[in-house]
Amino acid sequence: MIKIRQECEIKTAGTVSDYATKLLTDVLAAENVLSSDCTIIFTDDDYLSELKKKFFGLNQLTDVIAFRLNDYTEKEVEGEIYISLPRARENATQYSEPYGREVARLIIHGGLHLLGYDDQTDSEQAAMRSLEEKYLEKFGWTELITECEQ
Repeated sequence: MIKIRQECEIKTAGTVSDYATKLLTDVLAAENVLSSDCTIIFTDDDYLSELKKKFFGLNQLTDVIAFRLNDYTEKEVEGEIYISLPRARENATQYSEPYGREVARLIIHGGLHLLGYDDQTDSEQAAMRSLEEKYLEKFGWTELITECEQ
């Protein structure tokens, strides 16, 4: 069974559409995952910056960080995806994309990292971008409305 939870850590509070969990569930199922226990955490730049410093030794802004909590060789996927909603909003503006589409792209991107996809090289980045686009088209994104950050 694929089990997805979501949390919103933005101080302005609010809710995130259940579509976020459906989107990640659909992506994992499309990648042949039958069992998972994952959490999507919507937060802010400060929180993701602290995670980036603590776990990667980098002092930089980022939009999404994914942590696989169990071994990649295991069939069940256990993990956490942290998404900065302010960074998603800025990305959407910068790339002239709807905000909901950008948040959906970050959910997919984080899910792909949980599955072992990487984006360190140009070819890896291209492969991930291709999968992101594939899943955005296949599963949609227009129902993803975030109210955590106004």
